[in-house]
Amino acid sequence: MAASDSAGDDSLYPIAVLIDELKNEDVQLRLNSIKKLSTIALALGVERTRTELIPFLTETIYDEDEVLLALAEQLGTFITLVGGPEYAYCLLPPLESLATVEETVVRDKAVESLRAVAQQHSPSDLETHFVPLVQRLAAGDWFTSRTSACGLFSVCYPRVSATMKADLRSHFRALCQDDTPMVRRAAATKLGELAQVVELEYLKSDLIPMFVNLAQDEQDSVRLLAVGRALALPLFYHRKTRTARNAHLKTMYRSKKVVGPEITRTDLVPAFQSLLKDSEAEVRAAAANKVKDFCQNLDKAHQENIIMTNILPCVKELVADPNQHVKSASSLRHNGSKSNPRQTQHDRTPPSAISDATQGRVSGIIGIQQLSQSLLPAIVELAEDSKWRVRSAIIEYMPLLAGQPRQEFFDEKLNALCMTWLMDHVFAIREAATLNLRKLVDQFGAEWAETTIIPKVLAMSRDQNYLYRMTCLFCINVLAEACGSDITTRLLLPTVLSMANDKVANVRFNVAKTLQRIAPQLDQAVIQPQVKPVLDRLNVDSDVDVKYSASEAITGIA
Repeated sequence: MAASDSAGDDSLYPIAVLIDELKNEDVQLRLNSIKKLSTIALALGVERTRTELIPFLTETIYDEDEVLLALAEQLGTFITLVGGPEYAYCLLPPLESLATVEETVVRDKAVESLRAVAQQHSPSDLETHFVPLVQRLAAGDWFTSRTSACGLFSVCYPRVSATMKADLRSHFRALCQDDTPMVRRAAATKLGELAQVVELEYLKSDLIPMFVNLAQDEQDSVRLLAVGRALALPLFYHRKTRTARNAHLKTMYRSKKVVGPEITRTDLVPAFQSLLKDSEAEVRAAAANKVKDFCQNLDKAHQENIIMTNILPCVKELVADPNQHVKSASSLRHNGSKSNPRQTQHDRTPPSAISDATQGRVSGIIGIQQLSQSLLPAIVELAEDSKWRVRSAIIEYMPLLAGQPRQEFFDEKLNALCMTWLMDHVFAIREAATLNLRKLVDQFGAEWAETTIIPKVLAMSRDQNYLYRMTCLFCINVLAEACGSDITTRLLLPTVLSMANDKVANVRFNVAKTLQRIAPQLDQAVIQPQVKPVLDRLNVDSDVDVKYSASEAITGIA
């Protein structure tokens, strides 16, 4: 129909204008006309929108990507304009065409609109109109249509017949095995969505094998996407099994024969192991970040055995991985912060792998003996790693480690590491180790600190390296708060006062600051006879910064 033919018929005017504008060479004009589609549809009415406007749009999808994107978005809101849910199927033809175009953003928007439209379909309309669309896209010659199909299975699957469901599962399985990597990636991305709506028996028989195949895919990008699904599938098993029990289907799902744990052991654990040992470093790093969650979701009856037999050996290999990114991922999960040795603890987000394995959820499971035999060597290796970030991650998890075994075990196996970090060559490590002492004292108590930690800290005041003498003062700052007045006055203060004569101005500067900081913890009887004379002497020091610090301390204590 041409615009000239409709000039005398006002009822055809909106379509005529739309045709003229969509043929205009000006892209912006064509885009504006698409954005006015709802107004045109209102002018035409629901019947003519269905019989004239929608067919016209279906036949003229050949425009610029920007125009097609706007069209895909508009059509998703057209349900009422075509007469309501009973006519929602009328919107499928143009959206199906848009779902096959080359530009990804257009396809994604078309799929989004198709998902919205599918929600308005009745079960019978889904089977008559929507499922055949999914089948056509899934079997399309171009990979573009097959990638779009992957996002449509989960929205129609729950409301169709068993026969249709079987056919949908078959089509999705074919997409997981598609010759084109882009299609397999799309299938891996949408596998979790389908797992949420598929019945328990088919989750076991159909989707788990799909996941296993994707986890072993020749393309690293496909395997990488499969990593995230490794955690979702056991959770779906548990939820669906629980739902089945609540529905009293005891004849199928007795508590001792839960499908989830069984399939997790036989299929998911080996698949997860293969991801931890993947040939691509990026995949290994992604899998390392999932160790804690994966172990946490294992069934309790076999959890310890699986962790010890299947997971920890892989984790040990990651600790010594030749790729630095993998090695770091096995001890911490970066949050995009810059590699600044002076950044604070709050700028870093710890960990997975080794650190995760040492948290209560895992170390409490495997026990002290297993921790000592299997995990401790890896912890020690990470604690001495050449990369400061790796060492930092282990420090931050030391209080969690300390909370699992007995105090004697900690003193024997881990205490030496904590003291070694205080003399690290990187300031960020020394700072983190100092804060770690406070947490350990909070956990084990002041009496433990007096016999185990404080003697070693005070010995650092005599070290030849002035940086370590300063670290001694930093430790005293935090220990005073944790240990209380008696230990601070009796043990810590004498060392601080003796360091006021240090030959390095930076040390004397920090002596004044430490005296000001620990003053609230001191017995007030020692302030005037012991603390004030030292501060007065520092207040006339030859170094201007020392004098300033002493002056501030005198003012603060007075």
